[in-house]
Amino acid sequence: MASLAERLGHPPDARLLIVNCDDLGMCHSANEGVYEALRDGLATSASLMVPCPWAREAAARYRGEDVGVHLTLNAEWELYRWGPVTQAPSLLGGDGGFPRTVEDVWDHADLDEVRRELRAQVERAILWGFDVTHLDSHMGTLQLRPEFFDVYLDLAVEFALPLRLSGRSSEELIGFPFRDLADEEGVVSPDHLVLTPAVGARRTFEKLVGDLRPGVTEIFFHPATDHSELRSLAPDWAARVDDHHLLTRDSELRAMVQRSGVHLIGWRELRDLQRAG
Repeated sequence: MASLAERLGHPPDARLLIVNCDDLGMCHSANEGVYEALRDGLATSASLMVPCPWAREAAARYRGEDVGVHLTLNAEWELYRWGPVTQAPSLLGGDGGFPRTVEDVWDHADLDEVRRELRAQVERAILWGFDVTHLDSHMGTLQLRPEFFDVYLDLAVEFALPLRLSGRSSEELIGFPFRDLADEEGVVSPDHLVLTPAVGARRTFEKLVGDLRPGVTEIFFHPATDHSELRSLAPDWAARVDDHHLLTRDSELRAMVQRSGVHLIGWRELRDLQRAG
């Protein structure tokens, strides 16, 4: 069977990289940082958090970039909250908005409410005018439990969209064959997913450029511009600002990517491949 790279029209040993910006719509600083990274930087795609307060502004700024939906069931910060776009009592945490932890969602969420909420998030992004290119999961909530993954996969099939999935080597650790299940439904995913231990991907990205494996790899960042807004709401604000600088201002890294032979692509190529069957 042809590799994903070959199906995308590249040689079998090609090293293809998706540079995704998570958390578009989370706040005004994130919107500025993400769109600058897409338009003037190294980023090739982004993921929209539809329930967040600044998602509508992200839609107003949209110019056809490669943007997917960052399916959201968590609001992890103490001082900045967001919640469901549907009536979903089981998806509310005790202090307003979504629960702060993944475990809280897993323990209390009604799966019918989960399915209705996440479908509404995708539909709202489409209504706002986004040409949605993919689906991924905020904090990995949908990727790590079989019953939540079923909803994740069903949405990918319903909307004919590729999914963010971790690599095949992680299936045993997570405990179920999620990549096989996606393959059976014709859902496309990158071959590899690069994870960082926390927000801030500078060191991971610098190492990745020189060591990238053949195939399609995704790495994600959280770029945001440095405003008092961001500093007041995000404990990890400095790492987000550094992600923005890395993607938009670091000329040495840009030159390193150009010298490496790595080919940057977006999610739209994967979506179009999936829809072509």
